[in-house]
Amino acid sequence: MSQETEKYDLVLRGERVLTAEGIGAREVGVKDGVIAAVEPLGAGLAGERVVEIAADEILLPGLVDSHVHVNEPGRTEWEGFASATRAAAAGGVTTIVDMPLNSIPPTVDVDALEVKRGVARDQAHVDVGFWGGAVPGNTAQLRPLHEAGVFGFKCFLLDSGVPEFPPLSLDEIETDLAELKQYDSLLIVHAEDPHVIEEAPQPDGPVYANFLASRPRSAEDTGIKDVIDRARSTGARAHILHLSSSDALGEIRDAKAEGVRLTVETCPHYLVLKAEEIPDGATAFKCCPPIRESGNQDLLWEGIADGTIDLIVSDHSPATVELKHPEGGGFDVAWGGISSLQLGLALVWTEARKRGIALERIVELMSAAPAALTGLQRKGRLEVGKDADFAVFAPDEAFTVDIANLRHKNPVSAYAGRELTGAVRAAYLRGEVIDGVAPRGRLLAHGVD
Repeated sequence: MSQETEKYDLVLRGERVLTAEGIGAREVGVKDGVIAAVEPLGAGLAGERVVEIAADEILLPGLVDSHVHVNEPGRTEWEGFASATRAAAAGGVTTIVDMPLNSIPPTVDVDALEVKRGVARDQAHVDVGFWGGAVPGNTAQLRPLHEAGVFGFKCFLLDSGVPEFPPLSLDEIETDLAELKQYDSLLIVHAEDPHVIEEAPQPDGPVYANFLASRPRSAEDTGIKDVIDRARSTGARAHILHLSSSDALGEIRDAKAEGVRLTVETCPHYLVLKAEEIPDGATAFKCCPPIRESGNQDLLWEGIADGTIDLIVSDHSPATVELKHPEGGGFDVAWGGISSLQLGLALVWTEARKRGIALERIVELMSAAPAALTGLQRKGRLEVGKDADFAVFAPDEAFTVDIANLRHKNPVSAYAGRELTGAVRAAYLRGEVIDGVAPRGRLLAHGVD
């Protein structure tokens, strides 16, 4: 059957459709949940359903967020697969990869992975993959987890905040990197050096400056250097999570130029929020590593512009109101984490457009790049052969963040009342609108399309 007479399940038409060639007037044909045709607008693709993208909207590939703490099972009162994936879809995120900790049991062996898959299977409104965990004593579990489909392995250099997920020593990291090198898996690292933090001033009460001093840039810089050294010596793949210290950018650039197999992410909160603007006692802003000063933020944006930073993901790390807002607003005892899964694109785009960074670049960092990191071949781009995952985005629509409109479980947000530009009006998963009612998400496994 010729393209001219073929009838697609869905056709989307718009003056602004973002593909690898940029934003242009195009028609997209979807068949059996897959992008089957991308043609210039006016090609006349026929569909059982036809959607006209409005003049003020852009059709984007669905975003991929490779750093999400869903926390279910075990701490489902913090978050769960139903609420997290609804929030993801509302933000144009059509694929998430769930972190191995804060749930109980943590994903440190195949049995725990199957428990997590079991609770996620019938609740997910977007596609969901899983990271494994690397903790002391589970090196022998890494290969079975890899073969079971995890996308790589998360570890900490210091206390994770939950007792069931202890940190690795540098010798253990080197051992695990050598193990993962055998099957080209990936170690993703929370790289803050524990010794530097032990020697830093202790956080004290509600003063944000005290908390910031307790997690100095030098802790990250030292931790990142140590990870780079082990990645260099083993030849394995390493990924630096949630970069907040701009001082580490030079070390990262040099390592990449040398050929160390290193990738780096940062998060919306480091690109948007500023230490100088955080009120004392405002524990909704607590995260680790911390939100730093405006000058540091400017340098992170330079790292995005020059390609040193590879991707932007949420590090969505929710908690209950009680854990986030203890009496007295003490940064020393509040849970550290920012909930931004629903707001990531709007947050980053609002700031990027002020800095003259194109939407195409932001989408690359939030869709194609995390898909590449995790090896998700069918995700991240709007092109023939990929899953028909889309976000309909109105880049000029302004809105005020209202906690009541956020889909994650607990009404805590560092962005409450913030004015943003860029609204996600719809999201599609394999050609179907995500309605937040009927869960259509699939569970993804590394190496399985």
